[in-house]
Amino acid sequence: MRPLQPIPNGLRVVLGVSFFVLFVAAWATATMGGFVSKIFLADPLTMLANGWELLTRFGFLRDIGMTVWRVVGGFVLAAIVAVPLGVAMGAYKPIEAFFEPFVSFARYLPASAFIPLLILWAGLGETQKLLVIFIGSVFHMILMVAVAVGNTRRDLVEAAYTLGAKDTGVVRRVLLPANAPEIAEILRLVLGWAWTYVIVAELIGSSEGIGHMIIESQSLLATGQIIFGIIVIGVIGLVSDFAFKALNRRLFPWRFA
Repeated sequence: MRPLQPIPNGLRVVLGVSFFVLFVAAWATATMGGFVSKIFLADPLTMLANGWELLTRFGFLRDIGMTVWRVVGGFVLAAIVAVPLGVAMGAYKPIEAFFEPFVSFARYLPASAFIPLLILWAGLGETQKLLVIFIGSVFHMILMVAVAVGNTRRDLVEAAYTLGAKDTGVVRRVLLPANAPEIAEILRLVLGWAWTYVIVAELIGSSEGIGHMIIESQSLLATGQIIFGIIVIGVIGLVSDFAFKALNRRLFPWRFA
């Protein structure tokens, strides 16, 4: 191994899978070997059996679908607001000076702290859950996009003005194309954060979703079901992350060359 030296894709896959194999082996040894009580941590086989029961008897697929819908809905709403505002803040310093103090303040506010107010304002329906994800994602996304756009190479902007471009043309033909790969990468990262917020939203006042299943399983000490729900979230997140990466590589191949 050498610093920053790339490795073949095949080796990357083998190393990544190896960690999961070792993790499951350690988990199985700890639980099946009697080192950890199954009341506190179910073994892998019990977890799989409980998961199959959730899927076949208790309609867990509907819970998964509801959680995915909430994540996508809240994330899309955040992106619709954050990307244009972040681009405007990065491109125009007066807009940045106006919004940046509030956005910097708001991004430190935990989304979970808003849940009692959101229940009061929007009830226990889907709007409340979408707003939790929106609040948890939008302010970070705004600042990250603004920083990316604000760090655009000045020589590209000056070249555009030299060639006769107007202000709006600089934004549309220089700032956006130059930063599109970085913005896409920001969206990929924030999507992972959205998954953490949806579970928080579903733990309170929810009758459906993976978070609801987890909190119900806690009252029954069904640790196998809890672990299965957590693993499902991780698998969906991993799949969406790889899908985002593949899309970014297809849209912006020069960035990954």
